[in-house]
Amino acid sequence: MGRGKFKGKPTGRRQFSTPEQIMAGTSASRPRTFKKEEAELEEEERSEEESEESSKDGAETEKQKGTQGIIQVENPNLAKPKNVKARDINMDKTTELSRRERGEIEKQKAHERYMKLQEQGKTDQAQKDLERLALIRQKRADAAKKREEEKTAREQKKLEARKLAPRINVKQV
Repeated sequence: MGRGKFKGKPTGRRQFSTPEQIMAGTSASRPRTFKKEEAELEEEERSEEESEESSKDGAETEKQKGTQGIIQVENPNLAKPKNVKARDINMDKTTELSRRERGEIEKQKAHERYMKLQEQGKTDQAQKDLERLALIRQKRADAAKKREEEKTAREQKKLEARKLAPRINVKQV
């Protein structure tokens, strides 16, 4: 039965069970937990019957879902239980790192090796940097020498100008 474009509350309309539904046990008003409990009780009864049958056969197997009991497949992607008891832990065994962790560690080690070589000046980048630094030092030294020469030249001109100035001042009477 269509309700139209707009629904009322998100819970929808109330549904009342008829006495026949209640007596038959198909009532929608029963909480789901009761259904779950009943299902669990039925499973327990089935498992007890199966365990009695399997104990008669001598081979005990766990109840498996779906087609797992029919087809035995080793699935490498199947999630394995990660719970390990304290008594089962092997302290001597080293844990294997994931691919990403191994890659990260290798990356860090490579960076450290590169930085050591860089400090020693053995890498191409370090050699280029040292060459550039030597050129810059040479240019600065040349510029400083040139400034010093210009300064001495200016001082020489000033001294010559002072020496010539008193000779021109001759009194004419």
